[in-house]
Amino acid sequence: MTEHITILCVDDETNVLKSLKRLFLDEDYEILTAESGREALALLEQRQPVQVVLSDHRMPEMDGIDFFKQVHERWPETIRIVLSGYADTAAVVAAINEGQVYRFIAKPWNDEELKVTIAKAVERYFLVKANRELNEELRQANAELASIALQLEKKVEERTEELLFQNKALKHSQVILNTLPVGVVGFDRDGALVQRNRLAEEILRDFRHSHLGETTEEVLPPDWLALLGEVQQGKVVSRVLVLAGQQFCVRVAMMNEPDGQSGTVLVFAYEKCEEK
Repeated sequence: MTEHITILCVDDETNVLKSLKRLFLDEDYEILTAESGREALALLEQRQPVQVVLSDHRMPEMDGIDFFKQVHERWPETIRIVLSGYADTAAVVAAINEGQVYRFIAKPWNDEELKVTIAKAVERYFLVKANRELNEELRQANAELASIALQLEKKVEERTEELLFQNKALKHSQVILNTLPVGVVGFDRDGALVQRNRLAEEILRDFRHSHLGETTEEVLPPDWLALLGEVQQGKVVSRVLVLAGQQFCVRVAMMNEPDGQSGTVLVFAYEKCEEK
């Protein structure tokens, strides 16, 4: 407990205040005194935090109930204790209900009992404070988690939209490929078939079926396969090749994109071409 402990004693009798100061002389408390509720409120405005307020009930101008109501409204964390020489049950109930009083101590008091009560009040103050701080930390943590969850949800929505768009773009790309009046076949760097359009599939079917994932050897006729070995980066190789009795102009190019995609693309059509 590193916070400085301050206790405010309020009573219109000077002798009572002096007795209370003597009682806590050996305790590690700073004792403030006030002879009226108004004086006590002025002190509280200047000196914060004040952990415990010990006040008489019957005082001129402002009684203990009205005083504690204001203390509760303005400094709700301060522990409030009524000290009174009158066994007034109604006053006790009013003080507890309206001023949220922690304890009601009768005069004359027992020194040891009063010391224990004050010690427990101080302990309660720090327990309530620690609980409030923990609740605030929990509130902030929950707010941060809610913010993170909202950001993640937004990113997921954005990513989902992006994937949907990419999927739509891929479908359009395949439709475009299938619409081309030429056959298109693509192999990755390991020689596996990763793309072919509808016309390529129909033409190569005369040699054998072409399934995605199959190797160049499984998809292409031997003389077409040999053409792949001649391709170089940045150059297009062209040949007139025959398949199932029909001549095709076959062009092969190497792809090597910055994003890491690499392999070969083979394009062929029913047309004459200049061999390169």
